[in-house]
Amino acid sequence: MIWLRKKADEIAVIINATPTNFSNMILSGIQQRATELGQRVIILYAGDRNTDMQHQAITTVMARSVSGILLLAVEPDATDLELLKETRTPFCFVSLYFGDDQILSISSDNKALAYQATEYLINNGHTKIGLAGIDDYHTGSQRVLGYQTAMRDHGLVAKNDWVKRGDYSYEAGRQLLQAFLPLEVTAIIAASDMVAVGLLNAAQQSQIAVPDKLSIIGIDGTFICEVTTPPITSVTQNFYEIGVRSVDKVMGKATETFVPTRIVVRGSVKLNR
Repeated sequence: MIWLRKKADEIAVIINATPTNFSNMILSGIQQRATELGQRVIILYAGDRNTDMQHQAITTVMARSVSGILLLAVEPDATDLELLKETRTPFCFVSLYFGDDQILSISSDNKALAYQATEYLINNGHTKIGLAGIDDYHTGSQRVLGYQTAMRDHGLVAKNDWVKRGDYSYEAGRQLLQAFLPLEVTAIIAASDMVAVGLLNAAQQSQIAVPDKLSIIGIDGTFICEVTTPPITSVTQNFYEIGVRSVDKVMGKATETFVPTRIVVRGSVKLNR
């Protein structure tokens, strides 16, 4: 079945209910840029890695006349991609990169940001570095590769058991700390700010001083990094810009796929002075 595109002034955002805290910043960027381009925004929730809800959200959008479809943190399966291609409506994945030039996406470079985080810890004297709360989807796999590449480039071995899987949530970080303690890592890269806070709270409950005994660096750099004790050093993503660029991309405007990230030094990493 072919779904014909009609003239429209509405962008549909399908959002995965990931247990992180960055979606609102991306949505703010989407809303601002869409308004500038004379587009309204509608939002549909697709659960958390819920295949049925993702399919339902996509088919719901297909019944409307929209200018474009943005899929925020949505990991598609083959059926999802086929449905999207049948719409003949431009679609773009947001905060997700496939490594496929035929699929529009806007994201941070997840391999590069994990490399940044790892190298920052190495430059501050750490050689035993863990990676916590990561998943096995595109984003997680790219971050594992960045971590492993940085370790290798600096002549270090990234042991398999130094990588602990999770779902980017606070609870994942809190539970994973105990798994790292026998490994004697001196620093942990948290897959999200929420994982970082979980690790930090668990460390404090176990009377492990951060950063003197354990350094933690988060990935995302949302406001939550500033309200903990100590505040959390992070690889900070520009989520607002990701939202802005995603609208430009789906509307056919030229824009770079990757939005730059930066290290924001706070207080959770012991510095090599």
